[in-house]
Amino acid sequence: MRAHMLTALIIGMAMASFQPVKAAEGNATRDEAIAMVQRAAKHMTAAGPEKAFTDFSTKGGAFTDRDLYVVVYDLNGKCLAHGANEKLIGKDLIDAEDIDGKLYIKERVDMAKANKSFWQDYKFTNPTTKKVEPKEMYCQVESNLAICAGVYKK
Repeated sequence: MRAHMLTALIIGMAMASFQPVKAAEGNATRDEAIAMVQRAAKHMTAAGPEKAFTDFSTKGGAFTDRDLYVVVYDLNGKCLAHGANEKLIGKDLIDAEDIDGKLYIKERVDMAKANKSFWQDYKFTNPTTKKVEPKEMYCQVESNLAICAGVYKK
């Protein structure tokens, strides 16, 4: 009986060592958002805008992680890539409002025209909870485009 228990324990321990590594759990952090944007900017330079926009907009791809995803807007308010909602791609969203009536894309464009990088607060639907939540978006301006990724605040 003891030998069977010992064998089961050894097998269990061996199998545990072959478990796949889990992605980080919980909400993304501000540091992860900054790192994602910097990686996206490098990818856009290396791969070119068209390929990069497709990569950024691929759900479950290399530029999405839990509630963190990349979006890209031109400085007129047109969405060029969106990692959480492909229906927004190609649309002029300069007049888009959050649930509080904040013109968040207009504000983002204005901030992008004045700053090389910045943080922006507004409310948006969290893709993991499907609820509208306060969001902090980090943006970096590259080639007259705002490349952004944000974190949801609880």
